[in-house]
Amino acid sequence: MTRPGTLYGIGVGPGDPELVTLRAVRVLGAVDAVFAASSSKNDYSIAEAIVAPHLPASRSLTRLPFPMTRDQVALDAAWAKNAAAMAAVLAAGRDAAFITLGDPLLYSTFGYVLPRLRDLVPGLAVDIVPGITSFQAAAARTGQVLVEAGENLLVASGIDDDGRLAAALETADNAVILKAYKSFPRLRALLAGLGLARGTTFVTCLGHDGEAVERDLDNAPERPHYLSLCLIKRGRR
Repeated sequence: MTRPGTLYGIGVGPGDPELVTLRAVRVLGAVDAVFAASSSKNDYSIAEAIVAPHLPASRSLTRLPFPMTRDQVALDAAWAKNAAAMAAVLAAGRDAAFITLGDPLLYSTFGYVLPRLRDLVPGLAVDIVPGITSFQAAAARTGQVLVEAGENLLVASGIDDDGRLAAALETADNAVILKAYKSFPRLRALLAGLGLARGTTFVTCLGHDGEAVERDLDNAPERPHYLSLCLIKRGRR
């Protein structure tokens, strides 16, 4: 019986190829196959573009299309189909890497595919290579201290329910809101209503074309790019 290959979940950072870790580069040069998530509406993968300078010319890379939707039926079908494609490689004893923006365990497609792969490939060995997150890079880009002393940091989703998000922000000293692209005017109004607008920095397309930093939320676009986030600094209570 063939022993299954090892699955590597690799975080490739927020955008700048120089922020890909040395370990990630080493693994990418050693595996037999590389898989990258892409939107089913596009024929490219942002994660693929980030690692392109680090991939050996002989390394195969397969894009796996995932729909940008909250339709659970469509998502389940895509996760199952793409997991099956990866399982075929791993079950044949070949090592494979799944590359993802930021970190594999933070709002990542990898987290949805992994349990399905474990079901399909009994005894699957998994090795996770952490990546630099978008909010760490945004803090570095803006020179903003995320937390200090006894402060806490909330990591939240901008597509969360307004009530839940507001309640969470009320308890946080400082916060990061990822997925700030959807219904941004609603999010901006929520932050203003909580008195947090003046302490919020908007960052978009970090490490990509179109990168911008806005310290005044009124100057942020009505319909931001998918790669947008907010850093919120309430300050000491």
